[in-house]
Amino acid sequence: MSKDTFPFSSTSLRSLRLEQEYQEWQDARRALAQRRALTRAPLPRAPRPPPRQQRLQEVRAPPPQARCRDTAIHNTFMFGDMKGVYAVLKDPAMVNALMETVHEEMVWAPEMGMWTLSSKVKQTSALRLAASRGHIGCVEELLFRGAEVNADPGGKTALHDACIGGHAACVRLLLSHGADPELLAADGSAPLHFCTSAQSFQCAELLLEGGAEVNVRMRESRLTPLHVAARRGLEEHVELFLSHRADVLATNQEGETPLNAACSGAERPSESSRYLHAIQMLLDAGADPRTAGRKQHTPLHNACANCCSRIVNVLLQHGAKADVVNCAGYTPMDCLLQVVEDYPDQQPETIARSLLNHGAKPVSPKMLKQCVLSPATLEVMLNSYTSVPPCEWMDSLSAEIYEEHRPFFKLVRERSVQPRSLQHLCRCALRLHLGAQCYSAVSKLDIPSTVRDYLLLYNDGRLK
Repeated sequence: MSKDTFPFSSTSLRSLRLEQEYQEWQDARRALAQRRALTRAPLPRAPRPPPRQQRLQEVRAPPPQARCRDTAIHNTFMFGDMKGVYAVLKDPAMVNALMETVHEEMVWAPEMGMWTLSSKVKQTSALRLAASRGHIGCVEELLFRGAEVNADPGGKTALHDACIGGHAACVRLLLSHGADPELLAADGSAPLHFCTSAQSFQCAELLLEGGAEVNVRMRESRLTPLHVAARRGLEEHVELFLSHRADVLATNQEGETPLNAACSGAERPSESSRYLHAIQMLLDAGADPRTAGRKQHTPLHNACANCCSRIVNVLLQHGAKADVVNCAGYTPMDCLLQVVEDYPDQQPETIARSLLNHGAKPVSPKMLKQCVLSPATLEVMLNSYTSVPPCEWMDSLSAEIYEEHRPFFKLVRERSVQPRSLQHLCRCALRLHLGAQCYSAVSKLDIPSTVRDYLLLYNDGRLK
C-alpha cells in the first residue's frame, strides 16, 4: 500500500456515509427555513424606547396691560392735543392702554329691596377716543406706533366709534390699516349699523367699498342696515343700500320689514317729506305694503298712528289694505282716531277720507267722540253713515270745546237721528257698491269735479 493512503474498514466507510447524509439534511433544512423567511409577512418593528424626558422650558406670562384713569390723559386724546399725545406716548405701553372711567349709578338691589349707589367701570382706548372725535392726526400717530386697530375694549372698536361720529377720514384710515368692516360690537351691531346720521353717509360708502356685507344683521334684533336707515328716514343711505342689493323684504326678529320701520319712524310732521322719499324708494324696489309683523301691524297702521297723510296715500296707491286688523283688533282707522287729538293741525280728515275711499268701514258711533277736536274729521265720519247716529257723546263735551265749534256741533245735534237726503243715500249706495275700488273708479268717471268731490267725501261743511 502507498504510504499516502490508509486502509478503510467497513465500519469507517459506514461512519463517513452517515456523516455525509447528516450534512446534506442540515443543508436542506437551512434552505427550507430561508425560503419560508422570504415568503412570510414582515414582523412589526419593535417599539422604540421612550425618549428621555426633556427639561420643560420656562414660559413667562406677558406683562399686564397698562390701565389709565387719568382724566387729563383721556382729554388729551379726545381733543386731539398732539403735543400732549407725543408726551403721553413716550411710554410705549400707553399706545394700547385701557382708558377707564368710573361712573356712579343707581342700581336696584333686590336682596335689600332698595336702590343703591354702585360704581361701574367703563373701558375704552386711546384709539377709540381719538376716532370718536375725528382727530385724524392723533389716530394716524397711534396706528404708526402700533395701536391695535381691531381692539374692542368696552365692546366697540375705533371703527365703530368713527362711524357713530360720521368721521369718514378716520374710517378710511382705519380700513387702510386693516380694520375689519364686519366686526360686531358687544351688542351685536356691525359698523354699518352705526351709520345712523346724515353725516355718516360717506362712512357707509367706505365700509361697503371695504367689503362690508350690506345685509349683515344685528345679533339679537336681526335688524339690517336698511332697517336702521329706513327707521331714521336717511334717504341717501336707503338709496345706497338698495344700490348694493340690500334685501328690501328682510324681516327683523319681530317680523317687520324696512318699510314697517320707515312708516313707524315718521313721527314728526316736519320730517315726513324725507321719510316719504325713503318709503317711495322702498316701494319702487319691491317692498310689500301689506307685510305685517308678528303683531299683525302693517305699515299703514304705523302711518295712520303718526297721522302722515301723504305716506298713507302712497301706501294705499301701492295696494295697502285699509280694513286690515292687527292682533289687538285695531284697523288703520282706529289707529288714526286714537291720535286725532294729538295732531288736530295735520289734517287728519284727509287720512280718514282716504281710508274710507279705499274700503275702510265706518267706525262705531261711540268712537266719534275722539274726533271732537277736528270737526272736519267728524264731518267725514258722519257722511259715511246713511243716517247721523245719536249724539249722546256730545253731552260730555266741555263747554270750552263746545263753544269753539258751536255752529258745527249745533248742526250735528239737529241732524241726529233725522233722515238723510236722497242725494246722500245715493252716494252711500254707490260707495257701497264700489267698495275698495271707490277712489280709483270715481276718479276715472267723466263727471264734474264738484260731483266727484261729493262722492269722495270731500268736506263742504254740510250734513245733508
